[in-house]
Amino acid sequence: MRSSPASACLPGPRRAALYLKIRDRESYEFAQASAAVALDLVEGVVREARIGLGGVATKPWRAHATEAVLTGQRLSEETARAAAKAAFREAMTHGENAFKPDFGRRTLVRALMQAATLEVQSHA
Repeated sequence: MRSSPASACLPGPRRAALYLKIRDRESYEFAQASAAVALDLVEGVVREARIGLGGVATKPWRAHATEAVLTGQRLSEETARAAAKAAFREAMTHGENAFKPDFGRRTLVRALMQAATLEVQSHA
């Protein structure tokens, strides 16, 4: 599997943003799973999170339940896994796409952990 991370620093408070696209081959345009993550972190604690998920359903969606799980929590592998579990709690699979929820959870955990390590600058 190939992944193509991209990062950006958004205006406003200290925010780390990252888009992670997982695909079979670099030449493939469409993601098998993707996660767009924007985190407002204060000393490792999530003050605000915005998360969008794609490639694992018929259309991308904003993961409000996941954002709620993360807000106010110290970001760790454990909290990232709990947030990812919330994102796919109601996932329904059909035949050949049964792998998608687990694949989406792993993609989101990876994106959250990578975003947490980004060096961000404060914009005033």
